[in-house]
Amino acid sequence: MDSITQAVLGAALQGAVLGRLQGRRALLYGAALGTLPDLDVIIRYADPVSQMTYHRGFSHSLFVLTGLALLLAWLVNKCWPDKGYTLNRLFLAFWLVLITHPLLDAFTVYGTQLFWPLPVTPQSWAAVFIIDPVYTLPLVAVVIYAAVRGVTARATRLLTLALVFSTAYLGFGLAGRMAAEQRFQAALDQQGVVTTELRAVPIAFNSLVWRVLAKTPGGDYYEGISSAFDRQAPEMQRLPRNTQLAQVLATDELYQRLRWFTDDWLRYDQVGDVLVVTDLRMGIPGNYSFRFRMAHRDSQGQWVVDVPTAFQTGPGSMFNRRDLVLIWRRVLEQQPPLPLALWTERYLGLSPAERER
Repeated sequence: MDSITQAVLGAALQGAVLGRLQGRRALLYGAALGTLPDLDVIIRYADPVSQMTYHRGFSHSLFVLTGLALLLAWLVNKCWPDKGYTLNRLFLAFWLVLITHPLLDAFTVYGTQLFWPLPVTPQSWAAVFIIDPVYTLPLVAVVIYAAVRGVTARATRLLTLALVFSTAYLGFGLAGRMAAEQRFQAALDQQGVVTTELRAVPIAFNSLVWRVLAKTPGGDYYEGISSAFDRQAPEMQRLPRNTQLAQVLATDELYQRLRWFTDDWLRYDQVGDVLVVTDLRMGIPGNYSFRFRMAHRDSQGQWVVDVPTAFQTGPGSMFNRRDLVLIWRRVLEQQPPLPLALWTERYLGLSPAERER
């Protein structure tokens, strides 16, 4: 999730657990500690694939953060023995603030390595969009209230209620994801489409409109949109993943790491003489957040694997205002359907001949 959300979540947790002893300082300490795991972004890597796949790694490990919470609790208890702290209460507060950061990140689609250093596929529960005001604003409101009025008994109750609400909202998101997947699977079954994998991801600041992806045994994928209020089958399109193009990257370590990190939700396109690999999980149809140039054809027509670089095409970011208006309207109105084919053509930057490869 975004840094503001992580900060107010940490502030609310430490305020609720230690506010009686630390007062307003608990909010400040919790906000700082709650954003600590994201300091891994200051580590710079040589290429964007490494930057993407090593983020949310060791600093988001439940093992590492549990050890850090224990160390911090011991240090604070030893250095300030006269403050009324107990070791158990300090550990509980620090542990909750630290581990809820990666757990909340795991509720987004990006991928969080909760069990680092174990080689487990990053957790990607896709229950909420990476920025969701319904989750964040109640926490912001109660933290501001506690900062202004002090961490009183009433403020502590409000902090606790906001934490309960935010946790319940994550459960609502998980239920919405499962419902969207069921609706999409039912529509595919009705068409006689066989799939091997299917997953839904929230789209654009809400947990009501879902982008659903489904792989087919033949190497294609279906991409569609489903809302919690739909009464008709979701709109969808069938597209190629072009997996035959991946053969040139088969021995490349960074490519294999990208496959592992994304759970192989990848698409491949030849754009001119460049091989572009796209992470299908994040963005809107055709307008994806992560695309990488990973190979090119040389003067003899042979593929040469490159150090990955970011590949950008299309007229704008995934936060295009006109697209967002259509998406938010889609929450309640299924007609007219979203222009999936138009978006795909506009943003992927492929010529007609390239789209047919």
